[in-house]
Amino acid sequence: MNEIYIGILGLGTVGSGVVQILTSNAEDITNRTNSHIHVKKVLVRNLQTPRSVSGDFTLTDQPDDILQDPDIDIIIEVMGGIEPARTYILEALRHGKNVVTANKDLLALHGHELLDAAKAAGKDLYFEASVAGGIPIIAALKQSLAANKISTVIGIINGTTNYILTAMTEQGRNYEEVLKEAQSLGYAEADPTSDVEGLDAARKLAILSSIAFNSRVTINDVYVDGISRITAEDIAYAKELDSCIKLLAIAKHQDDGLEIRVHPAILPKSHPLASVSGVFNAVYIVGDAVGETMFFGRGAGSLPTGSAVVSDIMQVVRNMETQSTSAINCTCYYDLPLKKSDDFHTSFYIRMRVKDEPRVLATLALLFAEANVSFATIIQKQKANQEAELVLVTHPIYESQLREALDSVKAYSKVLSIHNVIRFEAN
Repeated sequence: MNEIYIGILGLGTVGSGVVQILTSNAEDITNRTNSHIHVKKVLVRNLQTPRSVSGDFTLTDQPDDILQDPDIDIIIEVMGGIEPARTYILEALRHGKNVVTANKDLLALHGHELLDAAKAAGKDLYFEASVAGGIPIIAALKQSLAANKISTVIGIINGTTNYILTAMTEQGRNYEEVLKEAQSLGYAEADPTSDVEGLDAARKLAILSSIAFNSRVTINDVYVDGISRITAEDIAYAKELDSCIKLLAIAKHQDDGLEIRVHPAILPKSHPLASVSGVFNAVYIVGDAVGETMFFGRGAGSLPTGSAVVSDIMQVVRNMETQSTSAINCTCYYDLPLKKSDDFHTSFYIRMRVKDEPRVLATLALLFAEANVSFATIIQKQKANQEAELVLVTHPIYESQLREALDSVKAYSKVLSIHNVIRFEAN
């Protein structure tokens, strides 16, 4: 029986989950890996802070105690952030240690560098926990779906925003009220910007897109828009259109390049992702051989994310026994062009307030027609003071067409305001 020693960088939510799973499932883990896996040392910021887990390991606030320990075989990085995590991982690889990380921020920006460093060192770098918590989506793309040419990846990969939009949909509440509730329940941070403005989902999508399409995508390549402008009125109109609003992470491989975007979208209730509610995550994938498939589960939390980390640890241990290295190495052997937002092609929901007078709708139709924009659906509701609210759903168009049309519409004196514009994702 092999004796494997690991060092953990960080003992917060995820680190504690890793320790708990390694302890509670030790017998099964040993039998499945033919190895005893021991946590030897854990890096923490403050040695005096009370911990929710304990074990036969040493706490240290000195990273070199772990990175330079010759007995430690695997480094687990669950600190988060770019630095010093990047430096620690590179140093661990230089010292001949395998690495497992849950760090989506780091991988979305420096994944190529880290994977190259692992290859040069002849060591493993696994990162299943960096996307969608306990859902095994990276292993699925790298292994189970490896025979496919992937054309589409659409995900609900941020639990905070999905919780907020679900509550707004099911309870008719406004965004600000639900956000405060999410913060009180621990689903949203005190500063929720990364979640509600789509940045967290964008980092995860950069990782998924790079793997799915074998072409490097970084966080800087992702178009990002958040949910803070979604109102109860938009939610109600989406229901009227037999749809719902979700924050979607969308990646498509098309003939003219990659379309990579994160934004709120109106989604028909017939779509498999429409029923994903609360803090749950899901990723919908279309491959040329497998067709449509979807992965569903908890996208965050101590034990779900810890499950993904421990599974990676177990795979690294198996690789060590067979003297092989990772199947999850860099596969970005293409350099596919990235489409600009002007070239994104989708339908749009446009909600505006106008003067309730003759020929207003006809004039609007003409202004849109001049940009080659036509409508699939028109909803008009009378308001007070001789005003009306219009909801226009376009046929699929390029975003450049929409911008051209809206420039003309905004200049029309009968248009009092444009409340919101939301993409309509029909497939």
